[in-house]
Amino acid sequence: MGQIDQDSRKFAVLREAFGFAAFRAGQEPIVDALIDGRNVLAIMPTGAGKSLCYQLPALVRGGLAIVVSPLIALMDDQVAALKLAGLAAEAIHSGKTREVNVAIWRRVVRGAVRLLYLSPERLMAPRMLAALRRLPVCLIAIDEAHCISQWGHSFRADYLGLGALREAFPDVPLAAVTATADRATRDEICDRLFGGAVETIVCGFDRPNIRLTVLAKSNAQRQIERLVRERPGESGIIYRISRRKVEETAAALQGLGVRALPYHAGMSVAERAANQETFLAEAGVVMVATVAFGMGIDKSNVRYVIHGDVPGSLEAYYQEIGRAGRDGAPSDAVMLYGREDVRTRRRFIEEQDCDEERKRIEALRLEALVGFCETTSCRRQVLLGYFGEASGPCGNCDICLVPPQFVDATPAARLAIDMVRTTGERYGAVYLADLLTGEASETVIGRGHDRLPLFGAGADRRRSEWQTILRQLVADGYLAVEPGGYGSLSLADRAAGLIDGTETFRLRLEPPKPGGRRARRRATPAPPAPDAELVARLKSLRRDLAAARNVPAYVVFTDRTLEEMAAYRPRSLDELAGVRGVGTAKLAAFGPAFLSVLNE
Repeated sequence: MGQIDQDSRKFAVLREAFGFAAFRAGQEPIVDALIDGRNVLAIMPTGAGKSLCYQLPALVRGGLAIVVSPLIALMDDQVAALKLAGLAAEAIHSGKTREVNVAIWRRVVRGAVRLLYLSPERLMAPRMLAALRRLPVCLIAIDEAHCISQWGHSFRADYLGLGALREAFPDVPLAAVTATADRATRDEICDRLFGGAVETIVCGFDRPNIRLTVLAKSNAQRQIERLVRERPGESGIIYRISRRKVEETAAALQGLGVRALPYHAGMSVAERAANQETFLAEAGVVMVATVAFGMGIDKSNVRYVIHGDVPGSLEAYYQEIGRAGRDGAPSDAVMLYGREDVRTRRRFIEEQDCDEERKRIEALRLEALVGFCETTSCRRQVLLGYFGEASGPCGNCDICLVPPQFVDATPAARLAIDMVRTTGERYGAVYLADLLTGEASETVIGRGHDRLPLFGAGADRRRSEWQTILRQLVADGYLAVEPGGYGSLSLADRAAGLIDGTETFRLRLEPPKPGGRRARRRATPAPPAPDAELVARLKSLRRDLAAARNVPAYVVFTDRTLEEMAAYRPRSLDELAGVRGVGTAKLAAFGPAFLSVLNE
């Protein structure tokens, strides 16, 4: 295919199949590489249109494309959306009867399917690989590719075996796409999946419309209730660390009149699906969930994400807050941060069924998250820096909006460092705080630490103050947390400057309680709002059309597409075809019905 023909075909598919006149930022280089037959690892922000980057090349190249997807619900939603766009897509998985799966496979063999969605376990079965090798496979895409690193080492080992696809399909381009991959995850994907032979395209991680805030955790339930009450009528997601906390938080919010729904793996599939559909289809719903909820969720107007408990890593945090503000309007990400949560996360790591090297990496990731929470500089700089992206102060995080106040605490910092050194760099912040304040517990006496010259030398400060000082010494790079060492602290290279007197230590004072909503919302101003009543009527029509087809509402049209319809009010099918997200098939299937509402 010549370059001119290729470009012509590419843009024709973009317009007719997906309803877009132009690519979003970062999409076209990925699409071109895959059409040309090159392997690609694509890192794109949530909401940037990752799926199109492999779906479109599959249609241009012809033949059968295989998409590896981690969740049945995610497969079904994407297949439903593709079918409504007039594309021949199917999924084979355990949620369907054997008869249905066999019928789909027969259609695949006949060449009637263009995109086939499979789990890694089903794809890597020897019989499936052998059968697929007899078919004209044109592309293989691994969606949510960070699962190779996050899940492959624990409960889904087949993710680690996906590298065998290189040998099974040597002439077929491989694509791996994800919104969340730090340097270690990218390196592992490159090595395991591509054997190092891959073109990595990073489209940036910044979501500037999301305001980042970290609050000291005191009473999590009361804090969550206050945060939700400050945002009446808005859709939000609240993450809790356990099923019990999900149920308790949802019940408490319901008691306040908030339409809050629970979501966790202990609920039935039908209950989870019903709550997810309500959240996606209706305004003002708050989803209280474990991390089981969120992957593949396409709701554009989620105004806030609250972490009631500390997430496991900055990767997880970034992925979860990315579900807010996909429409580009100002949104909030608020995390409640407590050291008890960090200890719980460390225990989770120690209890994982994986090798010690993997535990060491996970411990380092957790410490990077702690550094983000404890930082005294722009949070977005720290977050983006973790993913290798340089930036200036963002002006849209709690540190930038309400700069912290500092006091010189160099003598206290030196005393803390001396205690770490004196005790052999073997203990964590809680125990060291006991020693500094002179807390003669049985453990302290049993180890003989009550006889140390420095024992009780910091009794003029409270135990909690010493823990804060030790945490900030870690965040500022004077102390390090030993991975796999139960949080034991050791001297980092920078500590030498404090010891020899060439550096000073500025202790951050506890920030004042956050102000009202006006102070919080300083993100990019929202675009003019379309007529709310018209949007509501369009959503009602969408809900009815989706129910008739037994698909999620957003599969018909996204919120963004409906809002654009309401803003521009197209009066004909030709004008409606110019609305973002209205492709040829959807225009034919749904255009007249939506025009009827728009022309009322």
